[in-house]
Amino acid sequence: MSRVRVHNFGVSLDGYATGDGQSLEAPFGHAGSRLLDWALGTRTFREMIHGQSGGSTGVDDALAASSFQGIGAEIMGRNKFGPQRGPWQDEEWRGWWGDNPPFHTPVFVLTHHPRPSIELEGGTTFYFVDAPPEEALRRAREAAGGLDVRIGGGPTTVREFLAGDLIDFMHVAVVPVVLGRGVRLWEGLEGLEERFEVESTVAPSGVTHLTFTRR
Repeated sequence: MSRVRVHNFGVSLDGYATGDGQSLEAPFGHAGSRLLDWALGTRTFREMIHGQSGGSTGVDDALAASSFQGIGAEIMGRNKFGPQRGPWQDEEWRGWWGDNPPFHTPVFVLTHHPRPSIELEGGTTFYFVDAPPEEALRRAREAAGGLDVRIGGGPTTVREFLAGDLIDFMHVAVVPVVLGRGVRLWEGLEGLEERFEVESTVAPSGVTHLTFTRR
């Protein structure tokens, strides 16, 4: 069976995976890009997002690159797709990524307010589903065609899949910043490490990469 994976998931030293005050102009709230700067500067992300050469290599780049290997579908929470809450006021909103998002797979957006799917360039189609994690995962696996399913975030969505024991591999990047407020990843997950083999690597960027592999 395909695996369920989390990759490049930035968390601050005090456990926050996104900041406070998300808006159209600030997808990660007051955290800005601080939890992602290590990845955005890698050779993989510079080429993928901006079509640019150069960028960091080593462990940061190796882990960034592995996040795109063998992925056939993605699941994300509504707040990763956009900043709107409640019923959709603007169905013209197509996400923060433009006409050619970096996913290139079916993407299942968890929401209590389904809407018509959006097909974009590069093989990305957003499906808006009102379903518990188990049902969303079943649908994503069907769409993935035998490849793995990536849980893209945000922290509430990752936490729900962890609580349901649905994740097989997780890469968390502990970034040396203190946010003080926002949404925490680890709430209610006491004893999580008992389900996984945990390894850590410290990169020259100052980021500690933790990998959790199901026992």
